[in-house]
Amino acid sequence: MANKKQQAGASLLGLTAKKEEDFSEWYTQVITRAEMIDYYTISGCYILRPWAYAIWEKIQRWFDDEIKKLGVQNAYFPLLVSKAALETEKSHVEGFAAEVAWVTKSGNSDLAEPVAIRPTSETIMYPSYAEWIRSHRDLPLKLNQWTSVVRWEFKDPVPFLRSREFLWQEGHTAHSTKEEGDEQVLSILDLYSKIYSHLLAVPTVKGTKSEGEKFAGGLYTTTVEGYVPTTGRGIQAATSHHLGQNFSKMFKIQFEDIKGEKQFAWQTSWGLTTRSIGILIMVHGDDKGLVLPPRVAPIQVVIVPILMKKVDTAAIIGKAKEIADQLKAKGFSVQVDDRENYNPGWKFNHWELKGVPIRVEFGPKDFEKNQVVLVRRDTGEKETVAIADVESRVPTLLEEIHNALLAKATKTRDEHIAEVREWKDFGAALDARNLVLAPWCERESCEDDIKKTSGEESKLKIAENKGETGTIKLTGAAKTLCIPFEQKPLEAETKCVRCAEKAKRWTLFGRSY
Repeated sequence: MANKKQQAGASLLGLTAKKEEDFSEWYTQVITRAEMIDYYTISGCYILRPWAYAIWEKIQRWFDDEIKKLGVQNAYFPLLVSKAALETEKSHVEGFAAEVAWVTKSGNSDLAEPVAIRPTSETIMYPSYAEWIRSHRDLPLKLNQWTSVVRWEFKDPVPFLRSREFLWQEGHTAHSTKEEGDEQVLSILDLYSKIYSHLLAVPTVKGTKSEGEKFAGGLYTTTVEGYVPTTGRGIQAATSHHLGQNFSKMFKIQFEDIKGEKQFAWQTSWGLTTRSIGILIMVHGDDKGLVLPPRVAPIQVVIVPILMKKVDTAAIIGKAKEIADQLKAKGFSVQVDDRENYNPGWKFNHWELKGVPIRVEFGPKDFEKNQVVLVRRDTGEKETVAIADVESRVPTLLEEIHNALLAKATKTRDEHIAEVREWKDFGAALDARNLVLAPWCERESCEDDIKKTSGEESKLKIAENKGETGTIKLTGAAKTLCIPFEQKPLEAETKCVRCAEKAKRWTLFGRSY
């Protein structure tokens, strides 16, 4: 075990911003000092360093295996889309128009026709679907691609959350019936929910987007919504859309059914992005840095030999590597940090900053007693374990860490879903860092009014509290996050939280990213 002297110099490594005091600066420090992100010369574009990309690879590998069980195949379609194709579905392109990046030159010459860099791939893929699908025997067609897209955001960019280029997967399927499409949409949504709970230890709410928030040109959109406790904001974690027959009619994706009659295909599309990594960071991170759930941690266990003068360092390092090899043989990612130019205190802080779930301390006394000290990143708790028991204890401890992170995040989220029935309580609930569950009429005009009024009330509070410091100020308009699938009974004649119309369902509102 390390003593106080071994912590010397470690204070120079780590974060200076506090998560609860300056969240924006804290987030910036975490992603840069933990070597997740580096900045690029083009604003809004970022370099994903290996530590971040390894997390994405783990998400990618798990999801890719799962969708293949559903009969989905991977493909790749071109980056560029013609203006004519992009504008085929008017309401769809209007949803992205302000964010589309155009290529207008080749060298010094103007292109005869500008081409767009894909903001999404419906208009790139569906002309091919129209060529490939002729009969009901060609259905279902289920394709996915792992790629990047460009959306030229004008808002303040935030790494992982909002950037001009980001990595994602996008799935596109075609079916002979609406019901098959419905089943596909929900199967994918379940997988998205599991990515967050099973891999990232983050709870989400499954639901349907309002008409105003659904995917442009689609029939309906389902979503998993997360919650960031420090800011009290909701965040869209992933979406799965039923496109109906709108796109198939526009792109003439038709098939001959079993009766020999021409029908338009029913389609779905669904996507998950590297935003998932940002959600993970914001939910679990603390004032020491990242806190990584074990199933996506690039390194799950780091072994730090504590080396001193007048001891057999070779024997200690050799035993540490032997322990590492035993754990690696069991399928765990392990690293021995035997660097001689850093002291133990520096190493402890370094690996805490990077969020490694378990640190193993192994010094001369531990060597003599045939034991190690296991330290949890999430709680800092330490336990002494016999070397012979390390192989059995580590997997159990990793499971305990995952479950504890998920339980903590779920408890915090649940405590910050406020049930509100009257508008006078709506703003105060938001200001208390809550999501708001309220009865709603589901009219688009009412949602517009909620956004407008909550935004105006927020601006008034900013003006009233101008000059105050010390805590994170919660500002901005609220919108619908989703209409949750899980609905508790709504009493007859219950009024909408905002207007006098009859409420249809409980709806989750919040300020959001």
